[in-house]
Amino acid sequence: MDTAKKPAKAPKTPPAQKCALVTIVGRPSAGKSTFLNTASGEKISIVSPVPQTTRNAVKGIVNTSFGQLIFVDTPGYHESEKKLNVKLRTITTDQLSEADAILYLIDATREPGEEELLTCDLVRPVAKKTVIGINKCDLPAACPEKARAFLAANLSEVPSERIFDISAKEDTNINDALKALYDLSPEGEPLYPEEFYTDQEVDFRIAEIIREQAMNRLFDELPHAIYVDISDMEWRKDGRELWVRAFLVVERESQKGMVIGKGASMIRTIRLESLKVLKELFDYRIDLDLQVKVNKNWRQKDVILTKLLK
Repeated sequence: MDTAKKPAKAPKTPPAQKCALVTIVGRPSAGKSTFLNTASGEKISIVSPVPQTTRNAVKGIVNTSFGQLIFVDTPGYHESEKKLNVKLRTITTDQLSEADAILYLIDATREPGEEELLTCDLVRPVAKKTVIGINKCDLPAACPEKARAFLAANLSEVPSERIFDISAKEDTNINDALKALYDLSPEGEPLYPEEFYTDQEVDFRIAEIIREQAMNRLFDELPHAIYVDISDMEWRKDGRELWVRAFLVVERESQKGMVIGKGASMIRTIRLESLKVLKELFDYRIDLDLQVKVNKNWRQKDVILTKLLK
């Protein structure tokens, strides 16, 4: 009888961890911020039906068994000579040069037009590291076939196996897009601890939530004429409460009354709705003193734009 022991199987080598900086690009309202929030499982980027809601390169971190993807949500890419929009476009192009991989989102409910062609031109030099998500495929107006035909004609450098029909809102095929991005990612150790889902500072997050609530309640050009200035923060009640004084800043005196509202109803609503969202984001209480002030024609002032757009 052969009593010799069989050699033990060598333990399987775990797959190498990946780590990548991924820039999300697309025309305004393509769903970039919604994708970031869904992929990370947290509210990182504010969402509004108003185009050009995102003004900064906002980072969201996704950790899985494959490794870490650090997403950068960029402003919607479009052609405009306004000083604010030129600076927003520069943020997007700068992020592309630093990225390990690119996620290009297309809105399946809209006709591809000049802005989509501009975005294709932007992506073409980095097509070898690009994944495409044809977004909003859950909506009745979606026509992903038209988007695919447009891509075949204008961005054939990205192979079809890296193009996915997705819904960022409904979390449809998001994992497939993430897996494709991991496949393009270099090996490396994570840059952030596993429990991190963003690198945003507290004052920035608070300002963005206030701006989101204001944009979702104001109309026409007014949302673009607003920024939020956090003028003071102070810990109170032995560190259990953060008191914040913030200003919604508009460009003209005539806009001030619109933001305040009749009997201060609008500013009160913005404050209360902001506090509801902030309560979900932070594990301590926030007391918000919210006011309105005017900084005339701030969108033409380089010192303000440099401070706001990063």
